[in-house]
Amino acid sequence: MFRLTISLTDCLDSGSCHGPKWRMEPGDLFIPVDSIEEEATLTCDAKGTPPPQYRWSLNGTLINLGLDRRRHLSGGNLIISNLDRYQDAGMYQCMAYNTVGAILSRIASLQFAYLDHFKVHTRSAVSVREGQGVVLLCGTPTSSGDLTYAWVFNEYPYFVQQDNRRFVSQQTGNLYIAKVESSDVGNYTCVVMNSITKGKVHSSPTSLILRTDGKTQLLPKIEVNFPDNVPAAKGSTVTLECFALGNPVPEITWKRANGIPFPSKVKMKYSNAVLEIPSFQQDDTGGYECVAENKMGKNTATGRLAFYAKPQWIQTMKDTALAIEERLDWECRANGKPKPSYTWLKNGQQLLSEDRIHVADGILSVSALTLSDAGMYQCVAENTHGVIYFAAELMVLASPPDFTGNVLRALLKAKAGTTVALGCKPQAYPIASILWKKGNLPIHTNDRITLSPDGTLRLANVSKSDAGSYTCFARNRFGMSSTTGRLLVTDPTRIIQGPVDMEIIVGESIVLPCQVGSDPVLDVSFSWAFNGQLIAKGDGHFETAGDLMIRNIQLYHAGKYICVVDTDVESLSAVAVLISGPPSPPDMVTVEEVTDSTAQLAWNPGRDNGSPITNYLIQTRTPFTVGWQRVNTVPEIIDGSKLTATVVDLNAWVEYEFRVLAKNSVGVGEPSPVSVKTRTEDAVPDAAPGDVGGGGGSRSELVITWEPVPEELQNGESFGYIIAFRAFGEVSWTHVATSAPGASRYVYRNDSIAPFSPFHVKVGTYNSKGQGPFSPVVTIYSAEIGKLMNVSGIFRATKLFLVFKRTKITKVRAPIQNDTKPETMGKVRVPWNQTSVTVSGLAGNTQYFLTVSAFNTAGTGPFLPAINVTTKKPPPAQPPLNIEWTLIGSQLSLYWEPVLAMESESEVTGYQVSLTFSVAAGFNWHIIHITFILIKPFSDPSGPVDGRTVILFFL
Repeated sequence: MFRLTISLTDCLDSGSCHGPKWRMEPGDLFIPVDSIEEEATLTCDAKGTPPPQYRWSLNGTLINLGLDRRRHLSGGNLIISNLDRYQDAGMYQCMAYNTVGAILSRIASLQFAYLDHFKVHTRSAVSVREGQGVVLLCGTPTSSGDLTYAWVFNEYPYFVQQDNRRFVSQQTGNLYIAKVESSDVGNYTCVVMNSITKGKVHSSPTSLILRTDGKTQLLPKIEVNFPDNVPAAKGSTVTLECFALGNPVPEITWKRANGIPFPSKVKMKYSNAVLEIPSFQQDDTGGYECVAENKMGKNTATGRLAFYAKPQWIQTMKDTALAIEERLDWECRANGKPKPSYTWLKNGQQLLSEDRIHVADGILSVSALTLSDAGMYQCVAENTHGVIYFAAELMVLASPPDFTGNVLRALLKAKAGTTVALGCKPQAYPIASILWKKGNLPIHTNDRITLSPDGTLRLANVSKSDAGSYTCFARNRFGMSSTTGRLLVTDPTRIIQGPVDMEIIVGESIVLPCQVGSDPVLDVSFSWAFNGQLIAKGDGHFETAGDLMIRNIQLYHAGKYICVVDTDVESLSAVAVLISGPPSPPDMVTVEEVTDSTAQLAWNPGRDNGSPITNYLIQTRTPFTVGWQRVNTVPEIIDGSKLTATVVDLNAWVEYEFRVLAKNSVGVGEPSPVSVKTRTEDAVPDAAPGDVGGGGGSRSELVITWEPVPEELQNGESFGYIIAFRAFGEVSWTHVATSAPGASRYVYRNDSIAPFSPFHVKVGTYNSKGQGPFSPVVTIYSAEIGKLMNVSGIFRATKLFLVFKRTKITKVRAPIQNDTKPETMGKVRVPWNQTSVTVSGLAGNTQYFLTVSAFNTAGTGPFLPAINVTTKKPPPAQPPLNIEWTLIGSQLSLYWEPVLAMESESEVTGYQVSLTFSVAAGFNWHIIHITFILIKPFSDPSGPVDGRTVILFFL
């Protein structure tokens, strides 16, 4: 082990020294013996101030380079000439050191690869009965380095080909033949190659002789297997061999003891004689079983793979600088399997627990540090599979207080009523004690004056009386130092007149005032910001001199203006907002993602025109809408700070356009430019046809009707309808599809359909994505032939009121004939649910023949027997003549000549008299109309007897 004495005097004086840090550590070397005349170089390179020096050890013993002619240093690298297989092989370690300390490198191995020749002798022949198995031994010569094996049959280059009967073990080098056949007779030579030296040697041949004294069948006998416990490194490739002799040739299979199947990375080679597990991990550990089986029986070999891992750091130390007498606490942690153990090194020497030093399980504690504790420390983690080092530097600091670079300000100004903090932070190791004085008097703390542990003096609610000279004194065991500054207390600054909010008019000029009152000793400066950006001098629209003038104001000048007032002791500000109107239109509306029912939008904001944007509105337009429509979004209310939103509740397979509008306190601005047209994704239909019904039609027809699904609800291409129907009482449905998206009617024809038969009907939808929903089931009837019965009529002079009873029909028509023309004179059609009709426009006193029939799309039903009717005579055409009247008191008498009906007219049965008169009510007159119907007899016996009819009115 190295021993090193280090002086830190120069470093303490300069303060610029740093211990060594590795840039490159030595790596393992494997050198072919036939290259022994060449040099071997073990690298070692570290950085540090001053530059490090180097030493090397071999197998723990320091190499004396001054007495060794074959070894020398180049920088930190160790170069070995005239290599000696016996003297130079071993474990090498490099030390880098300077005036701060020393560190050790990882341990590197130097090995020599070689392969000796087989001993020259004649090998005995091997005699074996046909059908038996045989093992031909290789007898590997002494060697170093990885070896590979092969066997030559009879003569080079005819190598033994491995199959289920023959196997060459790369563990033993032997050749195994499970069942010998006559073709196996011959000479066999073992060939060994070193993968590092590339050297190759051949054994003497071994003759295989076949005995013919009988054949036999044998149980499997496993000749090649693996150890009971196989350690495997994390990430390595693990190879297990298993081969058996037997007749018939045994079949090799593998399985895990826990029954878990092999992962896909596991490979089987050479008829399953080799199991290969690449990138070995913890999950691959456990028991493995090889089974060799033929018809005579089976044999097994078992072993266990154990996981191991070299140590790896999970927690390390950092370079640390501590004051003398402070405490050091370091901890390092590494994982590995088995669990690593820890040691600590200082300048390459192992540390043990003693006095102030405590070492335990990766923890190092040193109390009451001294200057001698400074140096380079290393934590070493080690298990049976590797060792790792980590280095950190400990600096122990010792100095008197020093205020260089941290003195009190010569003059400190503070506003009255504020809190003033006077810092006292000298560089001192160990920490200095602090004393404050105002003038020549020590300062005593109270509720208003406090002293922090770091030496800061705080004066709360300062006033003019606190002004003066303040001095901080710092002292430790190495000396004392001080720093002085003066405190000046000023009156508060106030903004007397600040800017105010206003609406702007384009083209005008405005002034935003900013006037202050301040202490005369203070320096005051003004600056203005517009929408968060400082207004630079030289802008053609702005002039600043305390107040801000804006000339020829434009819309884009709307926004937030801040006047900032800075003094030595404080900063004040006043804000005004200039508003020009609603926000400008947003820009760059893009559809970033679309589904069958949603679209995610993004946009850029427009100018807020002086009033912050409070929220955004989204509108959409499709070929099926009239104008722009408001849409639902997530979030439901889009905050003005957001520039993305998701539009929801869209229809599938519809082409949409979007636009965005911004809103502020003034109102809603103009819409953005329209987005690129975007079609939503297609989806299975979710709407069923409406108003499903039907009925009627021609004989043997079932007519089914529905309201077509609008195009915007069809959700995709290849849209059509599925019509399902079944006769009443049946279980199975008949399905018919139509690919016409605008279809609204389907007629099913079948001679077996009875008239007016009930059917259950439903109509569904489909498109290229799949089948949609069906409508609710409704009942309709097939076509029928209608019938009528019991027709009768009531007659007037020119009208006929026809009454009849009906069966289930769709429409009724009534042909009319008169006595002079036997052909049909006219037809009247009425709805199917009406059982009476008034026929007008007939001639009076005329005979007509009438009949009634029902009809529908299946045809016209039979007519009822015709009825013979005669219309009544028309009323008298002559009005009453010679109307006279007399008024006596309240009695009014009317006189007229009676009307005598002609022979072709109907008899007079009465008269209609109308009376109109006015009545006064206050200042208003009301006109009253009265109508009387007078029926015979109506003559007044007290009236005149000149043959005129008289009626009397009493008012």
